[in-house]
Amino acid sequence: MAEDKAQKNTQMSDEELEDLVASTDSGARNPAGPVGKMIAGIALFWATFQIWIASPLPFTPFFSSFIPVLNDTQTRSIHLAIAIFLAFMVYPAFKNSSRDRIPIFDWIFGAIGAICAGYAFYAYETLANTGAQGLPEQYQIWMAVVGMIILLEATRRALGPALAIVAIIFLVYVFFGSAAFIPEVIKWKGASISKTMSHMWLTTEGVFGIALGV
Repeated sequence: MAEDKAQKNTQMSDEELEDLVASTDSGARNPAGPVGKMIAGIALFWATFQIWIASPLPFTPFFSSFIPVLNDTQTRSIHLAIAIFLAFMVYPAFKNSSRDRIPIFDWIFGAIGAICAGYAFYAYETLANTGAQGLPEQYQIWMAVVGMIILLEATRRALGPALAIVAIIFLVYVFFGSAAFIPEVIKWKGASISKTMSHMWLTTEGVFGIALGV
């Protein structure tokens, strides 16, 4: 009887382990029907897109004659837009959240996050002119703020709270570099929301920098 109980506990542990691996690899949600097929289709497109831009095919005369070649900023923008949307589709907000349906708020946050992250793709010329002038528009700053918040939440869901907390700590340091709690050796004057969000979201030195490119 004791052996049967131990075997049952071991089996439960294996099931929990499999559930943990599955939730990490493919998300904790498993919606059925058209929604599940849509998520699978987007994920397949995402993978195909990454293979496409990593290959020499876009630069061949045949394909470049009818498919435009995207620059690094545009490809990173598309990559992040899809990643944020999928994060809200497959990773629930909490452990006790529904795993077979997607709440309306996740659809909204996923769509808004994708729009904010995709801005560098669909408004590349506007963004290039803004960067050249160094004067971002007010709506661009607000879009960057919203995009950053949604990105942090997507990071928390997909990778856990640790990375999101580290990112928030560094953002606090950017804003409050001269605060009393900052050690003297790394103190600095700090930056405004406008300057920080412009650098983080509207240039290739922040969110859309080398790390995302890799």
